[in-house]
Amino acid sequence: MIGAGAVGAGTAWHLARQGHDVTLIDPSLDAPLQRSNSHDQALNGTAASLGVLMGNVFRRSSGRAWRLRQRSMELWPQWVERLNHPESPLRLDTPLIQLASSPLESERMQSLAKQRPELGLESFSSESTEALQTSDQIPWPNPGHGGLRSQNDGRIDPFALQRALRRSLKAEKVALLPARVTTLHRPNPGNGNRWRLDLNTGHNTYCEVVVICTALASAQLLQPLGHAFPMEAVLGQVLDLEVSATTKAWDHWPAVLVCNGINLIRHGDNRLWLGATLEQGEEPSANEPSIMRRLDGLAPNWLQQAGVVDQWHGLRARPSGRPAPLLEVLEPGLILASGHYRNGVLLAPATADWVGQQMMSTTKIPAS
Repeated sequence: MIGAGAVGAGTAWHLARQGHDVTLIDPSLDAPLQRSNSHDQALNGTAASLGVLMGNVFRRSSGRAWRLRQRSMELWPQWVERLNHPESPLRLDTPLIQLASSPLESERMQSLAKQRPELGLESFSSESTEALQTSDQIPWPNPGHGGLRSQNDGRIDPFALQRALRRSLKAEKVALLPARVTTLHRPNPGNGNRWRLDLNTGHNTYCEVVVICTALASAQLLQPLGHAFPMEAVLGQVLDLEVSATTKAWDHWPAVLVCNGINLIRHGDNRLWLGATLEQGEEPSANEPSIMRRLDGLAPNWLQQAGVVDQWHGLRARPSGRPAPLLEVLEPGLILASGHYRNGVLLAPATADWVGQQMMSTTKIPAS
């Protein structure tokens, strides 16, 4: 396994539970799990992520993207149950609430709720939004068109997930190799008919199957082998805000509140994550965080007045000219599971499940 983000580490854990002998390779494996130097350098997708799970509110009701989301939402409670441990607690926080930004979006949300009541979706009016809140509570942004409540969507803390996976990987005897793979060499008699992986440490290692989960670095590894999978970086910035309010004022706050595509997530006492921006390229814009904070003019006074405690940015890997994610068996013993764009945490269980199917089959299984 190459790459130890949510997808790579989760897949390594899943394969080990299936009985495979797994080595996980990533230069970050000997680094602490924290957002260090977050102002100065881009974080990888998982470290920068807010861990939002939007599986049941997905607009489409068919196709690969929908099936992957539904498989992940089916598997996430099982993953949480198995990974949760007193030393590395993990939980699924719910619900998720989306606020409609227009009458048309409100109609779409009402239609979606009628189609999927069994998935825990319920629409509400703008009057209901106001009735949910009292004068001593922090008011939501209110576009005035109601919204959609998803009881089973929400979020997984990405760092809690990584801590839980690290502990479980060790328990499953997965070998953790803190290094960067520089070159892949196809199997031949000279390397025992196994893949040879050259490392930046000057050493190399061998394996029968290579699974690539390296986001933006995937294209560089695959290009010398004749596989072209270009990806583009989409940058996202997040603000960590401190709000002046009592604990009771947060009683009505969901796990995730979404307004105009921006997530508002309460954490700790009187703290709120706000994010993330969508920016092309790898350099953060100085103006985007303040634009995001205004929520297209819907930001309440408390949000505009909140103090900035921290901010960070990360890079998402979006496949060029192909739908995300890239799940393909490229040749015998070479599997690509990368390019999840904004949904690495959400789709980690479904991706691991798909890779596991490939490992148990001698024929190519379509990603579904």
